[in-house]
Amino acid sequence: MSACAPTRATDPTRPERTNQSHSPPTPPHRRFRIDGADVSASVAVFLIALPLSLGIALATGAPLQAGLVAAAVGGLVAGRLGGSPLQVSGPAAGLTVVTADLIHRYGWRTTCAITVLAGLAQLGLGCLRVARGALAVSPAIVHGMLAGIGVTIAVAQLHIVLGGTPQSSVLANVRALPAQLANVHPAAVTVSVLTLALLLLWPRIPGRAGRHLRRVPAALIAVTGATTAASLTGLRLPRVDLPSWSSHALAGLPQGPALGLATAVLTTTLVCSVQSLLGAVAVDKLAAARPGPTPRTGCSDLDRELLGQGAANIVSGALGGLPVAGVAVRSSANVNAGAVSRNSTMLHGVLVVIAALLLVPLLQLIPLASLAALVMAVGIQMVSLHHIRTVTRHREVLVYAVTTLGVVVFGVLQGVLLGIAVAVAVSMHRLARTRITHDEQEGVHHVRVRGQLTFLAVPRLSRALHLVPRGAHAVVELDGSFMDHAAYESLQDWRNTHTAQGGTVELTGRRTGLSTGGPDAGADRAAEPGTTPGAVDATASVGCRCHPWTPWRNHQCEHPRPARAGTHPAPAADRSRHQLARGISAFQHNTAPLVRGELARLAREGQRPSQLFLTCADSRLVTSMITSSGPGDLFVVRNVGNLVPPPGEESGDDSVAAAIEYAVDVLKVRSVTVCGHSGCGAMQALLDAEPGRARTPLERWLRNGLPSLERMADSDRPWARLAGRAPADAVEQLCLTNVVQQLEHLRAHESVARALREGTLELHGMYFHVGEAQAYLLTGAREEQVFGHVGVADVTS
Repeated sequence: MSACAPTRATDPTRPERTNQSHSPPTPPHRRFRIDGADVSASVAVFLIALPLSLGIALATGAPLQAGLVAAAVGGLVAGRLGGSPLQVSGPAAGLTVVTADLIHRYGWRTTCAITVLAGLAQLGLGCLRVARGALAVSPAIVHGMLAGIGVTIAVAQLHIVLGGTPQSSVLANVRALPAQLANVHPAAVTVSVLTLALLLLWPRIPGRAGRHLRRVPAALIAVTGATTAASLTGLRLPRVDLPSWSSHALAGLPQGPALGLATAVLTTTLVCSVQSLLGAVAVDKLAAARPGPTPRTGCSDLDRELLGQGAANIVSGALGGLPVAGVAVRSSANVNAGAVSRNSTMLHGVLVVIAALLLVPLLQLIPLASLAALVMAVGIQMVSLHHIRTVTRHREVLVYAVTTLGVVVFGVLQGVLLGIAVAVAVSMHRLARTRITHDEQEGVHHVRVRGQLTFLAVPRLSRALHLVPRGAHAVVELDGSFMDHAAYESLQDWRNTHTAQGGTVELTGRRTGLSTGGPDAGADRAAEPGTTPGAVDATASVGCRCHPWTPWRNHQCEHPRPARAGTHPAPAADRSRHQLARGISAFQHNTAPLVRGELARLAREGQRPSQLFLTCADSRLVTSMITSSGPGDLFVVRNVGNLVPPPGEESGDDSVAAAIEYAVDVLKVRSVTVCGHSGCGAMQALLDAEPGRARTPLERWLRNGLPSLERMADSDRPWARLAGRAPADAVEQLCLTNVVQQLEHLRAHESVARALREGTLELHGMYFHVGEAQAYLLTGAREEQVFGHVGVADVTS
């Protein structure tokens, strides 16, 4: 189930209400209501949007009122018509460079007309339902575009921070910077430094007071503090100038060369659309990841979002406003503030209208240097180190760098086109660059293929394969993620011929994700036991006939070469050591190349798991398999019976408590899951134990499970249920009850109790039925003890 698809819990004991055919239902009386969470979220977004809208208008050279118009229209029009209810639209920093260039070339009224035409183009794209196509743009290009825009913004606003005036291009601003540094305006620098200091330090106020103060947006505090300081000290600085709305300039007929205007419309449409659509996808992820019930808004409708953005740009341009797009800062603030519907976005637009009409005297006290410092900080943040690390890890840093430099030097559209061209060239280079080698070691011929195996590499592959003598044993190592049909047929034909001539072949390398381009052809087929007599295949270099999932099993591999006559089976210790060595060899050969890059990143950055997973030591529970997690995702604690000793117990074992404290206080995990399972031997031992007997280490440890026994025996407590049915036997009943009881023990730990009070931690109960391969999550109230299918009921602690 999609993370952003809402679910509805159903009560099996309550009959569904149906409409009788002879009695049409009476329509219920509907009353317009606004959720309290939407009201508080709209206020938080408004407090961020107000200074940023003025700052972005200042950075573009547009009338400052144009920023307020775009913010109001983005909230009301895009908020009402768009397909992403929680995304907040308005004047975006990513459009600053484009808009500034348009104003410089064509003037303000023509820029407004271009905005209207871009909105019409967005409406056309939305009607054609091509919104998903925008997501095909490489993230390296998008991040590079935003980074280039951020550099351009920061360099331009630096001149206003120093008390000067920005030039028309980045290169001109860089050339003029030495002269600007020689003529610094002390008052402007003072206000700018104060703004940046408040912007940087406000989110870092420590303690309980800091948690309450941080609810006020840092942008508002920075601008308000700088304005207050400038007013109290009497600094003479250029300030916000909002003329009467009666003299506000509206859109006019576009004037200029047709090709230039068409390029301007295309650029504005491209930047507005891509930024809004990617923002909508990001908002879905933010909303799905926040704690609490899933919002009722569901996934974003990207085509509708494009239509809503187009309508907003038409209205904003016609009313003399800046271009409108989805804005990441305001959208994330809206989600984090708890918004549950589009009412939050629309209310924020209403508040902007009220401020633009009634708060003009207060807005005119804001120094322009303070707004410039705010926008410069936003521009610097657009050059994200996280994005740089991501594109470097995926070997797309060249695409990112070319796009960034192209946007800085030539402009947004030219930079994006350069990035696309480099991305295509890099993809073709990777597809065509395949290294194929052949060597002989101790009579075994090794043919190694490094890279993607396509028809372009078939001639070289054939030459390398024909170097293997007739009747020899060959190992073909495939280290790539793609194999097309031509390469697959060539490899299969050679293998069949070679085995028919008395030779043997082992195909090794990547097993997962290897595709041959056909629905029923693949490297998995190439690595399966062949049908040709005498053919010998393996999925690992050790020669094991296994399916992809068998490394999780305690299986015995079938060796391709029979044992020599007269030999005796190896001792158990030797077999165990050989099995361990064989598993390590298979990992080093097949799995290590796939995970080495990710593990290297984790080694550099340290572990940052999202949850503590406390489960039984039972060998049948593979935590990574049942949670679909990978390295660095889970902090796992395993013990006999998935027990959590209550704090203060004199059990002589603090290992579980130490792990809990470390995970919650040091690693800052967001959730703790206690996972029990069917057929638990520890629970069976608890049921069979003699009262008062605790002589062995195992018996002493199982005393921590006695509260679960007492809970199950308490007739005043309802028994736990599994997906609507009663437990199959007493062992299963105790397994379920034990999960609930261990969650109670968890809540008694000081670090867990503190995190729960602060709202930074969630507790989950889980039960895994081994025989059914089915996971269940504890749902409903704590006393109900109901374990339900994942995705059927809402999951709570």
